[in-house]
Amino acid sequence: MAEKETRNNPKVLVEAVPEELAKVADVVPILKGRGARDADNRDARLAAWVPKTAVGRAVKQGTLKDVDEILSGGRRILEPEIVESLLPLEHELIEIGQAKGKFGGGKRRAWRTTQRKTMEGNVVSFSAMAVVGDKNGHVGVGMGKGKETLPAREKAQRYAKLSIQKIERGCGHFDCSCSEPHSVPFIVEGKCGSVRIKLMPAPQGTGLVVGDEIKKILRLAGIRDAYGVTRGQTRTTFNAVKACFEALLKTRRSK
Repeated sequence: MAEKETRNNPKVLVEAVPEELAKVADVVPILKGRGARDADNRDARLAAWVPKTAVGRAVKQGTLKDVDEILSGGRRILEPEIVESLLPLEHELIEIGQAKGKFGGGKRRAWRTTQRKTMEGNVVSFSAMAVVGDKNGHVGVGMGKGKETLPAREKAQRYAKLSIQKIERGCGHFDCSCSEPHSVPFIVEGKCGSVRIKLMPAPQGTGLVVGDEIKKILRLAGIRDAYGVTRGQTRTTFNAVKACFEALLKTRRSK
């Protein structure tokens, strides 16, 4: 009876495992403060940044404060800290890989694994694809490769920042008479490999009628409503993402 009372009595349980509860209490504020730590790391990285290009020095000194001025002037961005200093970026990882599963099935994951045959054995490498954007008309896509997952992710995010581009948004659907930039201004198409994707304007409240991985790009670009039609081998996520990025770049034809 003593054991049953101990199991069913929460007071006795709390007194019996104070160390475990203390560990849980320590983890909760750590999870809540993860965003603050990321911001602190970003500020510390930018404070220790020593620019090596003329554009980077101008951004560091504060004489260049608009990323659109860099992009419209045809000047290249060769340092990711330039984009971090000028834009409040958010990033997402694209699920381009697949984990092994039973009976031939598997779950999608953010790492794609490849192997190279050598005399010493198999050499494994990991690939990752990242998308960055400020949800206000700026988006970039990059891919990185490394011997481990974390270096591959960092490379992908770095290349995504270097490939940041400005896109045009609008309200091009005939059923919507608002003037807010919530969709694509007109029908655009992009292609990569066998994948063809067409993005069409949609009225407010429609949402993103596209695949899950394409949604990540459109959300970070600041597009909330759009229709999408895809053709080809769309399971090749890498080509589908690049085709969507190419379609978004064609929105600048309105200028």
